[in-house]
Amino acid sequence: MGSYRVLRGRVNSVGFLPDERLIPYLELAGFGSAALIRTFDLRYDLISALVERWRSETHTFHLSCGECTITLEGVALQLGLPIDGNVVTGVSLISRLATLCYELLGHSPSEGKFTSLRFSWLKANFEHLPSTANEWEVMQTVRAYIMHLIGGVLMPDANGSMVHLMYLPLLSNLHNTRSYSWGSAVLAMLYRELCQTTDPSTMDIGGCFILLQSWALYQMSFLASISHQSYIFPLANRWSTNSGIGRSYAVPIYRLMIENHAGEGFVWMPYYVPKIMAVIPSSAHVHSNPWCISAHVINFHIVEWYHGDRNNRLGRVPQMDRALDLQPSLEYIQWYCEIGKPFLFGRRSMVVPPHTTRIGQPFSDSHYAPEPEPELRSRDSSYHPDLGVMTISQARQAMDFIQSLISSAHYHISAPVILARIHLSTPLLLARIQLHSSQAVSITVLHSSRLKFIDGV
Repeated sequence: MGSYRVLRGRVNSVGFLPDERLIPYLELAGFGSAALIRTFDLRYDLISALVERWRSETHTFHLSCGECTITLEGVALQLGLPIDGNVVTGVSLISRLATLCYELLGHSPSEGKFTSLRFSWLKANFEHLPSTANEWEVMQTVRAYIMHLIGGVLMPDANGSMVHLMYLPLLSNLHNTRSYSWGSAVLAMLYRELCQTTDPSTMDIGGCFILLQSWALYQMSFLASISHQSYIFPLANRWSTNSGIGRSYAVPIYRLMIENHAGEGFVWMPYYVPKIMAVIPSSAHVHSNPWCISAHVINFHIVEWYHGDRNNRLGRVPQMDRALDLQPSLEYIQWYCEIGKPFLFGRRSMVVPPHTTRIGQPFSDSHYAPEPEPELRSRDSSYHPDLGVMTISQARQAMDFIQSLISSAHYHISAPVILARIHLSTPLLLARIQLHSSQAVSITVLHSSRLKFIDGV
C-alpha cells in the first residue's frame, strides 16, 4: 500500500454542559449554538487522507469530481457560528494581562508574564457556578466558557492545551461579541493548518477537526457507514452520539474510497435535503450573502483567501469561465492597439508602447516614455528614419502584437478567437510592409565614426 503518515491532533472539549444561567449570555454573544457542539470520535486516518487532497494554492480539495472546499455556509450550518460581521482581530500583545484576567474573568492564573490560559485552569475555576453568583460573575463564567470553546474546539492549535489571551478583549462586551465574524475566523485557522500540513514532514495538525470530519461525512456520505442518526442543529452534532464511521480504516483504504466514489458520490448541496432544512433555524440564513464571496478570511495574524466562487459554481461542477461575446471583433483589436498595456521592448530596457500606436501616426502620451532621438535610434541597424512611416522596428512591433495574441491564448476562451484576430491584423501588416519596403531598397547612412549599409530593407 505504500508509505503514509497519520496526522496527530488534539481537541479539548469543555466537558460539561453550560449552566442554564449561561445560555442567554451565550446566545447574546453568538455562541449559543456552538456551545451545544459535542465532540465525537475523530478519525485521523480520514483527516490525513483528506489533507493529501488539499491544495494550498486554491484552498480546495482536488477530487475526481472537481474542486471542493469547506465553505462559510458549512461553518454557519455545521457549527452555528455568525459569518457576517467584523474581522476577528485586535491587539495580540497585551500589557497587564493579570489585570485583564481579573477584570473579565475574576481570576488570574499568575501575577507574572503569561500569554495563554490552560484548559485545566479554566475547568478548575469555572466548571461549577455558585448558586449565589450575581450577573457579573455569570458573565465572567460565560467568557471563560467561550475561551475554552475557542481554543479547545473551534480554533485549537497543534499543541491543543491552551488558548491565547488575544481573544479575551473581544469578549469584554458580550453585546459586541456577536458582531464579529467568528465563523470566518474558524475557517481561516483551518485553512492555515491544512496548508501547513501539506508539508510531508509535519505530523501535528490544528484547526477545527469536528468541522472537517463532519463536512466530509455530509459531502461524501459513502464515508459514513452509519447514517441513521437524526439531524439536529448545529449539524455537526449529528455525529455526537455516534461518529458515523462504524469501522476505522487506515489511510490507504480511505484513499481508495475517496478515489473510487468521490466522482459520483460527492454531494454538492448536502444541506438542501428536506430533512436537514427542517432542523435549520431561519436565523442561520439571515446573513447568507457572504457564503459565495471571494475574499480574505482573517483570524488575527492569519489571513487566507476564501474562494467561495470556486466551490459554488453553477451546477456545483467546476467549469471554465466564458466570455459574454465569443465573436471576433475589429473594434476590440482597434481598442487594444490604442489602449493596450505597454511592454518592455528590446535591449534598450525602456517602456515602449509597440501595440498602442496606429501605424503611420505618432504616439503621444505622458504616461509612456518618449521615442528615442533619431541619432540614438540610427545606431540600431533595425531602424532608420529615412524609411518613412513604416520602419523595421515598427514591423517588429506589429509582429510582437501578433505574438502577444498567441502567447495570451492561455487567458482567452478558445483558439478560434485568437486566430480570428490574427487573420484580421495580418493583411494590414503585410500591406504596410510591402508599401514601405518599395520606398527604401537601398539606403546608405554615413556617420562620423563608421559607415552602415542597409540593403533591401
